[in-house]
Amino acid sequence: MPPPDRPARPALLPLDDALAQLAQGAAAHRIAATELLPTAQALGRVLAEPVVSAVDVPPADNSSMDGYALRHADLAAGRPLALGQRIAAGGVGHALVPGTAARIFTGAPIPPGADTVVMQEQCELIPGEPSEVHVQGEVSPGQWIRRRGEDVSAGATVLPAGTRLTPQAMGLAASVGAARLRVVRRPRVALFSTGDELVMPGEALPPGAIYNSNRFTLRGLLEAAGCEVDDLGIVPDRLDATRDALRRAAAGNDLILTSGGVSVGEEDHLKPAVQAEGRLDLWQLAIKPGKPLAFGSVRRAEGGDALFMGLPGNPVSSFVTFLIAVAPVLRVLQGMSAGLPPAWPMRAGFDWPRPDKRREFLRVRLGPDGRLALFPNQSSGVLTSAVWADGLVDNPPGQAIRAGDTVRFLPLAGLVGT
Repeated sequence: MPPPDRPARPALLPLDDALAQLAQGAAAHRIAATELLPTAQALGRVLAEPVVSAVDVPPADNSSMDGYALRHADLAAGRPLALGQRIAAGGVGHALVPGTAARIFTGAPIPPGADTVVMQEQCELIPGEPSEVHVQGEVSPGQWIRRRGEDVSAGATVLPAGTRLTPQAMGLAASVGAARLRVVRRPRVALFSTGDELVMPGEALPPGAIYNSNRFTLRGLLEAAGCEVDDLGIVPDRLDATRDALRRAAAGNDLILTSGGVSVGEEDHLKPAVQAEGRLDLWQLAIKPGKPLAFGSVRRAEGGDALFMGLPGNPVSSFVTFLIAVAPVLRVLQGMSAGLPPAWPMRAGFDWPRPDKRREFLRVRLGPDGRLALFPNQSSGVLTSAVWADGLVDNPPGQAIRAGDTVRFLPLAGLVGT
């Protein structure tokens, strides 16, 4: 029992429990508005409805090689075949006469009657009138033919709703003739920092002040996640200023994101401000870095509310907490699945003999030996570690690591864009 004059510390909330609560809260605020965009302009957007193919891909049997189309049965006699036609990609041949071959190029449709393609390197062209083709070596019936619909069948769903559109997904949509795609409206996120000690790069740095790195890191993360950012800058450490910023941030935005001020000190005004303007849960997550996390909502004057998330002020804590808590909320808002992406089993190239009792996210980088190297300083204030790293090790509470152990690796690219 704690002494009477010291209040009990709040219990640490397991990350999985927090993610479940975040997903539930975000699902109630899922973005319903959609946009119809040209497929070429939909990179990074999330599909609001599935893409269904109206065509077979490929639309006809075609050659996967430059060579000659023929009847496999005609090879049994071992005689050269007369060259009867030439078919380029985009052209259409005529029915193949028995005992003849057609010069054919990659992507060209197979002429009626042909059932096999022989690559040109396996053939000898004998000039004459007509020219003849002598096929050498073994030939399997049906070889080097891409069959109609072998990639996509008409009526198939090629991209389900909730898919984030990568370049290859855009190409797949185009391959089935989708000229326009219906996507979810981008999440609108208001961003501001609190702290009288913060100044912007380019300004003089007085004693006790620091440059506001979180504003740039979080804005970049939001934009990389496909959000429209309403950057409200730095808010003074006053309750009235914080409440005014929250009211302005709630208008027209889906989420309000802040860094700093989520503790309970005399200059930390976010907690009472959010409680006055809406509702707030202040969690102590069982993770390192990034223990404090605020989650709630702020009322809009016009009705409804905007979600609120407050991140810790230490730059690495803010960065990591965004990746593991904010990014899943943004995915749910757009109709995607919640939670963290699957971890990759990788070999550690380092020792971690003194683990924390909390779940740790260690900054690591894949080395040339195929093992993960550990940044030597894992402090929550060392932002260089986040630039150096290409992923995080998701380490269970109290789990020591020895070089050669298999660990759970989360690539940074997947944490932002998935």
